Amino acid sequence: MGMGGILNVPITNPEAFDSRRGSLGEYKIFLRLIRYVFPYRRLLILGFVTMAVYTFAVVAAPFLVQLMIDEITGDMPKMSVLYVIVGLYGANAVLHWVTHYIHQVSFQRVAQNGLVDLRDDMFGHLQDQSMTFYDGESMGRIMSRLQNDIHQLQEFLSSVAVTFGDVLILIVIVGVMLFMDWRLGLITMSVAPVIIWIVLIWQTRTWPRFMQVRRTLAVVNGNLQENLTGMRVIQSLNREEKNLEDFVDRYNKDHFESQVDSSRLSAALMPLVEGFSGISMALVVVVGGMMVLDGSLQIGIVVAFALYIQRFFEPIRFITMQYTQMQRALTSSSHIFELMDRPIAIREKQHATEMSNIRGEIEFNNVDFHYVEGSPVLKKMNLKIRSGETVAVVGVTGAGKTTVSALILRLYDVTKGSVKIDGVDVREMNRVSLVNQIGTVVQEPFLFSGTFKDNIRFNHSDVTDQQIETVASLVGASNFIDKMGGYDSMIEEKGSNLSAGERQLVALARALVFDPKIIIMDEATASIDSHTESVIQEAIEKIFENRTALVIAHRLSTVRNADRIIVMSAGEIIEEGNHSELLLQKGVYHALYWQNFS
Repeated sequence: MGMGGILNVPITNPEAFDSRRGSLGEYKIFLRLIRYVFPYRRLLILGFVTMAVYTFAVVAAPFLVQLMIDEITGDMPKMSVLYVIVGLYGANAVLHWVTHYIHQVSFQRVAQNGLVDLRDDMFGHLQDQSMTFYDGESMGRIMSRLQNDIHQLQEFLSSVAVTFGDVLILIVIVGVMLFMDWRLGLITMSVAPVIIWIVLIWQTRTWPRFMQVRRTLAVVNGNLQENLTGMRVIQSLNREEKNLEDFVDRYNKDHFESQVDSSRLSAALMPLVEGFSGISMALVVVVGGMMVLDGSLQIGIVVAFALYIQRFFEPIRFITMQYTQMQRALTSSSHIFELMDRPIAIREKQHATEMSNIRGEIEFNNVDFHYVEGSPVLKKMNLKIRSGETVAVVGVTGAGKTTVSALILRLYDVTKGSVKIDGVDVREMNRVSLVNQIGTVVQEPFLFSGTFKDNIRFNHSDVTDQQIETVASLVGASNFIDKMGGYDSMIEEKGSNLSAGERQLVALARALVFDPKIIIMDEATASIDSHTESVIQEAIEKIFENRTALVIAHRLSTVRNADRIIVMSAGEIIEEGNHSELLLQKGVYHALYWQNFS
């Protein structure tokens, strides 16, 4: 396997390697993280070079202190030598500061650039996912990956430079101590195997707990988002108390308990390291003091060792703290990569057909479709809509009406059969070129924070201001837009400063502004007032002119003038004809019509 293959090994199930920490799971995650910092290797090299010089400066300081003490306590101390040592100590301090700054900034830039690339890749992957993915995924879980897990990884990568430096300092200090006096060096390091053993034991117990923290946090985020999004319904049904009780006693409590459990284990590690540091210092002072008294060791070396012990255990303390952070970061990384490894259900073919200037002919050939295996939504559906024809699709809830529009837009792929536009299977098309010729208006339009102009233009930057004003006037939106200050006035988040009818008129203008050949109105008048419906009905003739129109509706008043009406039930077409023909049949449409107007 080449380097590219190793660095892209998928993490298909992060929980599968929970119990075998330190083996392949952690290795895979680490290699994939390296892929995001490798493009910035020049900064990495600069960081490592300056870190090596910084390490030299750190290790040199106690050695210079030893030289000063030995010179002062010697038989014939020379001031000239002391001045030289003091000068070297000052120069070393400047070198220490400069190299510390450069290697910290270099590593920080590498980490932040890598995180930007990771976040971009993650967002791009989510943009490429089909609606099948979003139908089965919690928005709270996705937001937890984008925000909490990325933030956790950011904290780790931001301090990983210090960790590298500490490891290097630790190695060099060990070598220097053994060189200065191997006996005191071995005494200092005698506690290291015990610390390593403790960390390994601690590691096996903390990983599942950190995984649980991330899982419970995702649940909390999902519950919060669901409640905030559905606040109107919650307050309408007086469910605030029950939702608060569920949040406090279940979701938040579970997260609190898992967080406390992991924090308790994290807090236990640092005091142990501190304790062994004290033991090591005491042993060196006692043994070194005895050696000074019997004349076998200079006092400067004992002082240098005391300073080196602080330097020796300081990296161990920090690395121990970072190990806790690393555990959390690897947990977060496994969640991020697990999400990024989710396969994309709908992929465009390499040489997909560019659809330009379509006629607007739509054809369903023996189409079967299901959202969930074993629960068919469409069954052997055959339907042909001619270019320029207005076809309405009606039926009871769950008949499969909205699915028809979703398959035309290729939000999903058919299970069997084919959907064709102008005789070309939508699976063979460049989807961007297809969707750019289809205008869609849904029951609950989503408006973004921004101006009316931005919301109507949306993804079509070539649309002029004049086109925006013309189409807004066509659908009857210009009156209230002018009253609110014009097309540069702001729409608040989700269009909260507009009525439902006004939001729908803006959405209709957005669907028409790029002059699509096909327009889909999916329950577009179901949630609006009668006045707005009448405004839309007055404009319908001009809206549908020279376009293929698919109208999905419960309100049959909006479909009476359609060229053809399709009646669906349980995923099948059961009746077909115009308004008058279907009334004469006295079938399902006849019953639905009189239910609407009774």
